[in-house]
Amino acid sequence: MKQDIEIKTIDGTAKAAIFRPDNGASAERGVILYMDAMGPRASLDGMAQRLADAGYIVLLPDLFYRFGAYGPFDGNAFGNPASRETIMTMVRGTTQEMSKADSAAFLDALAAAGAKGAAGVVGYCMGGGRALTAAATYPDRIAAAASFHGGNLASEAEDSPHRLADAIKARVYVGVAGVDNSFPPEQSARLTEALRTGGVDHAIENYVGMAHGWTVPDHGVYDAAGAERHWKRLLNLFDEAFA
Repeated sequence: MKQDIEIKTIDGTAKAAIFRPDNGASAERGVILYMDAMGPRASLDGMAQRLADAGYIVLLPDLFYRFGAYGPFDGNAFGNPASRETIMTMVRGTTQEMSKADSAAFLDALAAAGAKGAAGVVGYCMGGGRALTAAATYPDRIAAAASFHGGNLASEAEDSPHRLADAIKARVYVGVAGVDNSFPPEQSARLTEALRTGGVDHAIENYVGMAHGWTVPDHGVYDAAGAERHWKRLLNLFDEAFA
């Protein structure tokens, strides 16, 4: 069950949606789903609803709210040069620091929706780094964090998520596309070392044969078997973290 809401942030008002189990079951734990670069849309709504039906209150916020109306885009929008440039402008204009601040309001919105205790976070593509950054910034409010085909998780940038690893208390899972220019092997090694030395309970798994975006149904590289594997890992992470 989807409910559209608005969330007040320090920079304005973010559109978002709350999802609850369609079967009417009660849910107490909350999860934030950090979008990929194409923004909230039917495909991500479906993923958020599947997560909600597993027993969670799920928040899907629009990270690009500062840009006003845009799109709509789908998973294949990068194939269009004009759409790609618009998307990349919004990606570059929505910094980790912005999402870090927004995440406090997102967590408050989950609590207002009835979520209790520490939350879970999961991000896809650009959202993967936002999920890890949120876990480091709000360690007492986030119990589990997952990234799937997240880009630039351990880059040379000053705001790279791996630099915050020693602040993370959450259990972490990172699902890596077999070939992904946005997260090459050297970044994977750097992230592994940062999480290990930071004392983070974590797992990094390489999905051989999967391409960047394989989990999202409207991507041209979507892989049904790989997506189901991702769902098993994600739900297991949350089940264990919230046990």
